Amino acid sequence: MHTLGLELAGMLVAGDLVVLTGPLGAGKTTLTRGIGEGLGVRGPVTSPTFVLARTHPSLADGAPLVHVDAYRLGSAVELDDLDIDFAGSVVVVEWGGGMLDGVAESWLEVDIVRPTGGAGATDDDLGAVDLGDVDLDADEPRTVTVTGFGPRWAA
Repeated sequence: MHTLGLELAGMLVAGDLVVLTGPLGAGKTTLTRGIGEGLGVRGPVTSPTFVLARTHPSLADGAPLVHVDAYRLGSAVELDDLDIDFAGSVVVVEWGGGMLDGVAESWLEVDIVRPTGGAGATDDDLGAVDLGDVDLDADEPRTVTVTGFGPRWAA
């Protein structure tokens, strides 16, 4: 996810909006960390869950990264209340699906699917999962779909 973030950063400029969707543990913050590193912003890039939004200024004369966690927000109005500089920043919003109507004319949607359970896991009669010899620290494959919307991403 970090490597994908580095790649995405090479395509992003001020005014770009990236919306991340996926379950807990899918890698949304890791992806954002890669974007931040690729943009050359001041870090560390960590989950903004409790502050809702965190701005990371550029260390290389580029656009700042605004990292938003919309999980606890109830509507686009609450997101608008954060007074984010969408035009002058690269904005990455975790859990932002359905909350960004009218915010930008173009955006990237990144949908992350992470498998549940472990390779080789089996259910027993009680619904418990036997992890056997599964390496819990191993990388898990993800399926990532990146879809561009609006004139910025038409090509």
